[in-house]
Amino acid sequence: MFSLSEENYLKAIFHLQKHSTAGVSTNALAEEMQTKASSVTDMVKKLSDKKLVVYKKYQGVYLSESGRKTALKIIRKHRLWEVFLVEKLDFSWDEVHDVAEELEHIKSEKLISELDKFLDYPKRDPHGDPIPDAKGNFQVANKTLLSDLSTGEKGTLVGVKDTSPEFLKYLDKNKIALGKTIEVLDQEKFDGSMLIQIEKNRLRVSTLVTANIYIKI
Repeated sequence: MFSLSEENYLKAIFHLQKHSTAGVSTNALAEEMQTKASSVTDMVKKLSDKKLVVYKKYQGVYLSESGRKTALKIIRKHRLWEVFLVEKLDFSWDEVHDVAEELEHIKSEKLISELDKFLDYPKRDPHGDPIPDAKGNFQVANKTLLSDLSTGEKGTLVGVKDTSPEFLKYLDKNKIALGKTIEVLDQEKFDGSMLIQIEKNRLRVSTLVTANIYIKI
């Protein structure tokens, strides 16, 4: 059995490890967890003693196989709860993250199994992220950032990199949603901003927006 704090660290290491083949530095982990490097060092030692991570000096922290499985279980619970909150309780996609952060620490495997069945085994959460199955397997989407598209290219919005309430509310305000087709009509050479078409709506968006939207071409 792991503490809430230990589970949060494992999840954070998993997410940080996705973006790099190298280990996760204690400084990066401290920034992610919004804590001091000394606190990270203490936690890494605890997780290492439990065989959940491997720490290599000058290389950083890696999840062990056991740590990876544990992290995926937490992520699975988090994303299933997000689906439940949106589909069954009418939460908006910008409201669910903090609630799911609390619900993800429920220990009952039977509850999560029944929740998965009740939701008809969803593959993606409301933000487009894959939901691991009970064995930790999940579908990796073939996707690219909107910022990587060129003028004239188009694709379907399949996910968001930034899941902050502020960004999600911005997308809602401009009727930018999962499943919608986005076409790049023009790109400004000066600042990289784009003129895009979404259904009948034309909109100029900044590089901060295009760098946080995932597209499947």
